[in-house]
Amino acid sequence: MAITVGASSALHVFTSTSLKVDFLGCPETLSTRSVVATPVNNGMRTVCAPVKVWAVHAAEPVSSGKPVQPSLSASQGLEDWSPSSWKAKNALQLPQYPDPEQLKAVLEALESFPPLVFAGEARHLEEKLAECALGKAFLLQGGDCAESFKEFNGNNIRDTFRVLLQMSVVLMFGGQMPVVKVGRMAGQFAKPRSEDFEVQNGIKLPSYRGDNVNGDVFDEISRIPDPNRMIKAYSQAAATLNLLRAFATGGYAAMQRVTQWNLDFTTKSEQGGRYLELANRVDEALGFMAASGLTVDHPIMTTTDFWTSHECLLLPYEQALTREDSTSGLWYDCSAHMLWVGERTRQLDGAHVEFLRGVANPLGVKVSDKMDPAELVKLCELLNPQNKPGRLTVIVRMGAEKLRRKLPHLIRAVRGAGLIVTWVSDPMHGNTIKVACGLKTRPFHDILAEVKAFLDVHDQEGSYPGGVHLEMTGQNVTECIGGSKTVNIEDLNDRYHTHCDPRLNASQSLELAFIVADRLRKNRTSIHDFAGTSGILHHAKSALPI
Repeated sequence: MAITVGASSALHVFTSTSLKVDFLGCPETLSTRSVVATPVNNGMRTVCAPVKVWAVHAAEPVSSGKPVQPSLSASQGLEDWSPSSWKAKNALQLPQYPDPEQLKAVLEALESFPPLVFAGEARHLEEKLAECALGKAFLLQGGDCAESFKEFNGNNIRDTFRVLLQMSVVLMFGGQMPVVKVGRMAGQFAKPRSEDFEVQNGIKLPSYRGDNVNGDVFDEISRIPDPNRMIKAYSQAAATLNLLRAFATGGYAAMQRVTQWNLDFTTKSEQGGRYLELANRVDEALGFMAASGLTVDHPIMTTTDFWTSHECLLLPYEQALTREDSTSGLWYDCSAHMLWVGERTRQLDGAHVEFLRGVANPLGVKVSDKMDPAELVKLCELLNPQNKPGRLTVIVRMGAEKLRRKLPHLIRAVRGAGLIVTWVSDPMHGNTIKVACGLKTRPFHDILAEVKAFLDVHDQEGSYPGGVHLEMTGQNVTECIGGSKTVNIEDLNDRYHTHCDPRLNASQSLELAFIVADRLRKNRTSIHDFAGTSGILHHAKSALPI
């Protein structure tokens, strides 16, 4: 956010919105601080005065034409909820900070900071996820297993964003439907751990819980939870969002650049070649449009929507960035557009579910083969009592064999209860193995097998596969074995950079996108064939102008 004042005394307020820029003339709509700039000796002086904390709401889709009206029913069932009500519940996976006063000071500072995202952006994402739930769009959610302070730089952000753009083009071309792009970025720092402590060479220290909690170096000082790391995480998330917004709206994501998105190290790979062939076809289509007089300079062709997400784990941080939306009266966690609750923290009576049930962001819940169908129904009803499409995404992580056995029962239970969710496949977490050298990896063929199983089950059940959720990077890493550009176990040590779990590299990510796109294309073709035999396609064609 920036404020400038010219020669006159007029005050101009600039604020970034959902990958677009709006100009707000009303200081009361700003979140956290009112920033006033006044001329001093032909220079500038900035004065910050705290005001009531609201969620900035300038990011409503322009096409709606109507301001958001407060919902009388939206807060039903939340009379006993507040941003801090989670503290009365059992909270798992939270660090024990040694200095409560230091923690309090950090959280008070975070509460005074501007929101990272806006309420209107989250509402817009919810609308798009509703289309995924109904089979009208496909979610592509991907990014780092855990973001780190050491690897933070613009090139890494750009490369991951670029691979997600490539994958979205592949999926959109194959599935012939919109692709909703959500990054595991700008906040995916904290990680749940199976054990509170780690032992190496007889030395016992607290487990590494992510860069926003403690350090990954195995020494006593690094492993002490430090609340100041939350301030650094906030700053890094803000810088990441700033760059993502610039990429998404500044021309980098323009469809006319589709042939320029290939990463150098993927150009000579099989997947890079397939992508370039597809990109050239898209480029030819754009040329035809321009020659026909159809504009290719429309914002829909030159910009893209991109949202951020992370696991809701470090509850003190999430609470500190929760704001009340001035237009609807709803509470939003303004640390990300979308949040999910993990397998280890999704207890019905737990602190994390308690916190999430009261925020209006679109939510996800990670589900393994341990999930009981009746429990999933209760969890859906708790997190989405109004049964609003797009509000809740069920992210399935089981492994292919278990998924084929377990997922049908979950789908039937949710459908039988009349609930609407977006079903998404996380083929990463159920396929992690440890090899002889001591490193964790994920075989690409197992990842692919789970995605195929996910699609098969939805075909079998007549439900919609809403998307995929991947741990991936734009870097040329060697962390997952397999793929057409084969990474062997012997290659793992070459470029194994992850701070937590192994990620797909760019080539593997593209390969997976092509395979999913081929399957979506076949599904679309089979639907069209069925429509043709029933006469539906004939009537649809007859409605088209000749």
